[in-house]
Amino acid sequence: MSSVTVKGVAAAGPGDADTVRAAIGAMNAFYNETTGLWDTGPWWHSGVALRAVAEYMLITGSEEYFDMAAYTVDTQRAPLDWWPEGGGDFRADSTDDTGWWALALASLYEVTGNSTYLDLAKVDEAYMYDYWNTTTCGGGLIWNIPSRTYHNAISNELYLELTAKLHNLIPGDTYYLDQALKEWDWFNETGMINSNGLVNDGLTEDDSCVNNGQPVWSYNQGVVLAGLVELSIATDDASYIDIAQGIADAVVNDASLSPAGILTESACATADECEPNGTAFKGIFIRGLAKVNAALDDHPYQSYIQKNAQSAYDNARNSTDFYGFAWQGPFDSGTIGRQESAVDLLLSTL
Repeated sequence: MSSVTVKGVAAAGPGDADTVRAAIGAMNAFYNETTGLWDTGPWWHSGVALRAVAEYMLITGSEEYFDMAAYTVDTQRAPLDWWPEGGGDFRADSTDDTGWWALALASLYEVTGNSTYLDLAKVDEAYMYDYWNTTTCGGGLIWNIPSRTYHNAISNELYLELTAKLHNLIPGDTYYLDQALKEWDWFNETGMINSNGLVNDGLTEDDSCVNNGQPVWSYNQGVVLAGLVELSIATDDASYIDIAQGIADAVVNDASLSPAGILTESACATADECEPNGTAFKGIFIRGLAKVNAALDDHPYQSYIQKNAQSAYDNARNSTDFYGFAWQGPFDSGTIGRQESAVDLLLSTL
């Protein structure tokens, strides 16, 4: 395959496609052309990076990363040694890891029209739904497949976005819409959205199945926003956007999550505390927020998105377009999570 690292791109600032391309070029310095993965992060981070690359191509009309995307999918279709029996085709040992890759595949189908990617996303949806719980908590996906434990927010939010998106991609579909509505009805009744309008991490593992009060991670706010936008499109029902706006407002107005208007992962104060997963979370939130922003005529979150992007560009970027963890700055070098988070942020300004 051809080299995927972009060098020498002039980054003009947030809102400019070349700025995003420069950040992708830095992100692709982590890309391993032997494994087809982005190094220095857990496996699911590569799914997020792949989705970001696909969405860059979708937004800009570029075909620059087609070869890389195809190679990544080809290398990751075979079962890895830690996958469960029957794995492969991105069917991992947790439902959320499967979901990240399924969304990347759906985005690749959008940009390429290659039905192989859509078929793989369908396979992954079916695999996720195999772990819909029929014995406790009234339903919902469980997270950990080997132990059959934990109803968490992220797995169910990813399933909501995936099924609603599949419906929107497939003319005449009814199955995926029914699944998306089933997921949302269950999720909305669980109490995972707390009294402050924010999503906690999951449900208790006893028979009560109530909000476990675990951290309010930014990505748990973002994925449900993206899912609700897809569901609104699927149903032509603006009430889902109203719900999404309530969650978005809760994040934007929260003093811990948005001090001085800059998104902050308040559940872990430093990049080291957030590794290996949490460094990618903030970009995932901004991606969802941008989808809500685009769905509203007055674009109420545009200034928040732009402020965060400008702060990251001015204060958390080095001379070669790598970005640090804290968008307030200062720059700190590190891992794929930091960089893919910045790519999602910058994509949201286009």
